[in-house]
Amino acid sequence: MRRRALTDSDRRVWATYVQYVAQRAGALPVEPPPAPPPPSPGTVADAKPAAPPTPARAAKRILAPIEIGTSPGGVDRSTWTRLHAGKLSPERTLDLHGRTVQRAHADLHAFLGAARSERLRCVEVITGRGSGETGGVLRREVPLWLNGPVLRPIVLAASHPHPANQGSIRILLRRVR
Repeated sequence: MRRRALTDSDRRVWATYVQYVAQRAGALPVEPPPAPPPPSPGTVADAKPAAPPTPARAAKRILAPIEIGTSPGGVDRSTWTRLHAGKLSPERTLDLHGRTVQRAHADLHAFLGAARSERLRCVEVITGRGSGETGGVLRREVPLWLNGPVLRPIVLAASHPHPANQGSIRILLRRVR
């Protein structure tokens, strides 16, 4: 993997950042990597930079938000019916009861990342119903996290497995191709 060379702007940001960081006792100061030598004439660096993506290409990457219990595009009717009715069994379950919001957020990201790497198709996240009228904090936050820039590309659909139990969410992950 080729690393991008630091610009003068990057170096200024680094210098500003290290002013506010306290060093550990006995630690050596951390310096940014040295500037790379200028490229010799006729190398790849003289080539024209790649054009930015066109608006049509950028539009393909934007995904519609996931709504819990609403059939999204890209899921066939029989799969959606099985997921929505709770008949599609989860291959793994994550129980978020008793976790702080920060811990639950980190655990959800790790859980879905691991599920994707294991090529799992359906997982379940238990948030609990919460004690308030509108539910607990995790029950309100998990749908927002699923629509975040990291998780949205891997989540295809989400639904509560039973209408009377709003405290768990079955998540259908996109297939790894």
